This record gives sequence, structure tokens and C-alpha cells, in this order.
Amino acid sequence: MNRNFIFVVSILGLLAGVASAWYFGIEHPAQPPVFRPVANPYPTAIYANGIIESDQAGGSNITVFPEVPGVVVRVQVSEGQSVAAGTVLLTLDDAVQRANVEQLRAQAEGAGALLAELRAEPRAETLTIAQAQVDLAAANLKAARDQYDKRRASLELDPKSISKDVVDTAADALGQAESALQLSTRQFELVKVGAWSYDIVNQTRQLEALRHAHAAASALLDKYAIRAKVAGVVLALNSTRGSYVSTAGAYDAYTGGFDPLVVLSAPQDHLAIRCFVDEILVSRLPAPGHIRAEASIRGTDVKIPLEFVRVQPYVSPKIELSNQRQERVDLRVLPVIFRFPTKDVRGAYPGQLVDVFIGPQ
Repeated sequence: MNRNFIFVVSILGLLAGVASAWYFGIEHPAQPPVFRPVANPYPTAIYANGIIESDQAGGSNITVFPEVPGVVVRVQVSEGQSVAAGTVLLTLDDAVQRANVEQLRAQAEGAGALLAELRAEPRAETLTIAQAQVDLAAANLKAARDQYDKRRASLELDPKSISKDVVDTAADALGQAESALQLSTRQFELVKVGAWSYDIVNQTRQLEALRHAHAAASALLDKYAIRAKVAGVVLALNSTRGSYVSTAGAYDAYTGGFDPLVVLSAPQDHLAIRCFVDEILVSRLPAPGHIRAEASIRGTDVKIPLEFVRVQPYVSPKIELSNQRQERVDLRVLPVIFRFPTKDVRGAYPGQLVDVFIGPQ
């Protein structure tokens, strides 16, 4: 029985081997490629790596950093949203700065009220009081003079009728009354003149200083509302409500670095491609008026005819393209900028890498 079992298993193994050999020997046709490999569209061309970015007169994308630190309390835009110049993107907590503005406003109003008071001097009530003091001093002087005259006349008629000490005391009282009248008269003249011009100038300068301080504090308060300086499209928001941001940007817990709070592109009716030509190939670039180029979006069959914009006349390290912190070889590239309309191109986004072929017309 064991021999029959071994014989059956051997026959089955032989049949399985024959079937496997037949199956794996069948030739299967190769699968067609998902997209055509990148190919040079021109008889002669220069190849370069490129990156899609905003189409603007200089630079790449627009990075927005806060000018003041604080906690984000509101996020008022979303990624992909088109914004006009002046649109508030995010708002930071401004409670302390708003209180400073109100304090300076109140101080400026107080300084203005004091300046108005100085310019309105003299008050009618103050003049009335000063005049009454003059009248009182004049009356006291008349009473003192009468007393003195009486005592002196009595002394002249009969020296024994009054002591000389009483006459001298009356004379002293008369002198004091005369001095009091002079003092009250000069005080009245001082009140009538009004505020001293130097006091008015000093208070005017203090008011101006407080107004400037209030304007500066108000301008700083406006910095807590982070606005778009130009019209564009929100590409990335790197912070959210409740996050603390500094003037260095938003802290990235994954990379340990700081990112722009918001990244904007220019309006996207056109996009630009910044391609990096190896310094060895720079001499083969056609003249600016005879450059034509085509870009291929990686992983697709999309081909984009490009319009030459400018050459950035500065050969820079390849680190800008590779985004590596260290390079073993100092490779340098020349940035060349092209642009293209986006209405007929799908799947093109800022930050995307493309292959660019540059040829002569």
C-alpha cells in the first residue's frame, strides 16, 4: 500500500512540474508604459531641471512672516483661496497692544485739553478774583494810611497824647499795605496776560509727542492683523488657531525649523518655471531673443510650451535645487526663468519639479 501511495505522489509531482514548465514558459507581452518617457523635442537642446513657481518680476513665491510675535486667534483664509491686496490672512492676539493704544490716546487727549486750557487763559473767573484782590489791597492801603495820618496828626498837636511807638507801628502797617497793593496789582497783570508762551510751546511739543506715540502704537496694532501685501493665491498655511508664532515664522515640530506663516503665489493666470542650467552648459544657451523651451511634468504626458522671460545673472550652488544641506561637489547652476499660461494646463502647481529642454529657434 505504501508503494502505491508513493507511485501516485510521484505521478502527481511529475504532472505538476510539466504544468508549471508550460505555464511559466508562456511569453506575456510587455505592459504599455503609463506615460511616454521624457524625450528631447528639438534636434539639439539643453536639458535642465526646473521648478514651478509664481510668475512675478523677481523672486519665486511670496513668503509672509509676522512682524510681531503672538498667538494666532483667527485664520481668515484657506489654502487655494485667491486674495486681494490688503486681505487679512490671520489675526494675532492684540489685547495688550490695544490697551497701550487706548492709554496713549487718553494721554494725548489729556495733553490736548491742557494745551487748550493754556491757550484759553486768562479765565474770566480768575480775572475777577485777581481784581477783587487788588481792590481789597487798595482798601487796606486806604485804611492804613488813614490810621497813620490820624496818629501822626495827634503826635504833631500834642507829643504827649500818643506814643511814638504807636505812630511807628502805623507807619509800618502803611508800608505793608502799599507792598500788598503792588503785589496784588502785579498778580492781576500776570493773570491778565495769560499762559506763558514757553508753557504753551512745551505743552504743544508734549501733545505732538503723544500723538506720534499713539500713531506708532496704532501702526504696530495693525501689524497684528497679517495682511496680503499683493493680490495672489494662498499656497500654504503653516499655522493654525492657538499656535504661537514669532517674527521668525511658525515653528515646524517635524523639521525643528521655522517656516513662513503663509506662502502666497501671484495670481495664477500664468505660472513661471525656474530651471537650473549646469554651468558647463551655460555657453550653449541660445541668445535671449532666440530661445524656445518645453517642459514636461514628471509622471505624465503633459508637455508645456514655454515663453522665455529672463536669465537671473547669478550662478548659484546647486543646493538651491537639490535642497540638500551639504554637497560633496561644488556644482553650480544658472537660473533661467520661463512662463506659461495655466488655462490649458492641468496638474501644474507651484513647487512641482519638471524637466525642461531649451533649444534654439
